[in-house]
Amino acid sequence: MGRLKARMREAYESNQKNEHRSICLHSFSDLSHVSAATFMYLLKDCYFYGTHKATAKFRILQQQVKRALNNDPQPGPFTYIVQCMYIIPLLGQSHAEGFSHMLISSLRHLKSVESVQKDFIDAKCLAARLVLDILASVVPHEERILVKLLETFDIELKDMAHAFCGSELGDEDLAAAREHLKQHVQYFMKSESYVTAVALMTRFSIQCCDESFLIKLIGSKQYKAAEEWAAFMGKEMIILIIQKYLDVKMLKSANELVKQYDLAEEFPDVNYLYKESSLKKLAEKGCWDVAEVRAKKDTKLMEYLVYLAMEAGYMEKVDELCERYSLEGYVKSLVPEEVMCQSDYLELKKLILEEIVWVDEINGLLSATSYIEACKIIGVDCEWKPNYEKGSRPNKVAIIQIASDKKAFIFDLIKLYEDDPKALDCCFRRIMCSSNILKLGYNLQCDLHQLSQSYGELLCFQSYEMLLDIQKLFKETTGGLSGLSKKILGAGLNKTRRNSDWEQRPLSQNQKEYAALDAAVLVHIFHHVRGQPQFGVNEGRQVEWKSHIVSRVNRARSPLRF
Repeated sequence: MGRLKARMREAYESNQKNEHRSICLHSFSDLSHVSAATFMYLLKDCYFYGTHKATAKFRILQQQVKRALNNDPQPGPFTYIVQCMYIIPLLGQSHAEGFSHMLISSLRHLKSVESVQKDFIDAKCLAARLVLDILASVVPHEERILVKLLETFDIELKDMAHAFCGSELGDEDLAAAREHLKQHVQYFMKSESYVTAVALMTRFSIQCCDESFLIKLIGSKQYKAAEEWAAFMGKEMIILIIQKYLDVKMLKSANELVKQYDLAEEFPDVNYLYKESSLKKLAEKGCWDVAEVRAKKDTKLMEYLVYLAMEAGYMEKVDELCERYSLEGYVKSLVPEEVMCQSDYLELKKLILEEIVWVDEINGLLSATSYIEACKIIGVDCEWKPNYEKGSRPNKVAIIQIASDKKAFIFDLIKLYEDDPKALDCCFRRIMCSSNILKLGYNLQCDLHQLSQSYGELLCFQSYEMLLDIQKLFKETTGGLSGLSKKILGAGLNKTRRNSDWEQRPLSQNQKEYAALDAAVLVHIFHHVRGQPQFGVNEGRQVEWKSHIVSRVNRARSPLRF
């Protein structure tokens, strides 16, 4: 009996929903006799009956509203939406901004429709009245909605004056409206609502600030508002904001303004400084090939790229660029001791690593596996050749590095997989699935995903036990593994070779040392902090590292056959 009642209740609720849906569809198909209040009530119910997530529901409803606005709302779509904006706060504040944004955005496609232009002009006065009501807190709407109304209805000072004075307009009415709006601008400035203040000032030509306001905007990181206000104030203020950008090394923004307002004569060096800055960022990420393409047509920039490579201690890249672009003379002009700063980075010899072993044949694989199985703690990392083609799949993982505190192994996955995939799978399953070995990584889940994508036929990268991602213990640390190394060991990692060609054979000695260091440093970081009471701090709370060890056992697939 209980089940029967439950089914009857479900059927009743389903019928109610279907009936409600039919009412909504009928109403939206013809708005000629549907008031704004009824429309908003139905719209709100549609939202709450929806089963999708909030963003998806709003997106679907917006499409429905767009279609509905073509179905004869009275007296017209623009006036109708303004009327709806008065209704929205009465429905509750929980989703008021979302509904407001959705309705105003739905008008965009109608602004160019000839048949509704009269309604658009008529609605401007009503929209201006709504803006005044929002400013006076009579109708509660968010400031972002206020700004959106001004933009969508293209409200001018005369519209505000007409709504404010309600009579034939004279010069004194425009002045009174501007003064009234100026008071609101000053209020927004005091409350640090700078974006709204700038929107009112630039739209209604209100001048009530000096350069100190620009400094406040930049200080609060309201850069778009700062640029809009500077453009409104004129060339002198644009020059000032460019200078302020240069002072805080915002070279990209400064360069864009210089180009936009044709100020190269006033700032002749900005474009080159920006290009230098871009090359440096690419070099720091190890994207040397991209940096080279960016610098190719400019000898001075190419010399700077060589300088960056020398500064990073990436001498094989220095030699490569010098040979390709005949820059040997430039290198000779530099004083190596003044350029190179390798001492700023952690060097492999400081970790007292006894040996780096290159493994590219089966006997070496078996020997390395036996050694690793006897270790209690290992660091794991992998590398693959970068792919700069947009939208293309990443290249296969080329090497995987596994290090103890004394020895590092670099496995040539490409060759080992080609020679004997079954042996490779068996050996790495012994390592990855061992409950006796703590495997340390930094964002190792990403590496494991890449490994499983590269070698999907192997089971060894589908399952693991005793995995500890060091990154999760130091969420507040910036700069990746290099930043963590600097924090814990006092020196960062030189990442300039990160995006080198890991498929070339043989790898250079520098590449091997880079790869070994990335795995070995994980073990040393762990040893350095394991005994400390505050190992890993997350949001002010001590974190017990053992609770972050994870395992994943995939038993769904049968053993690999070749």
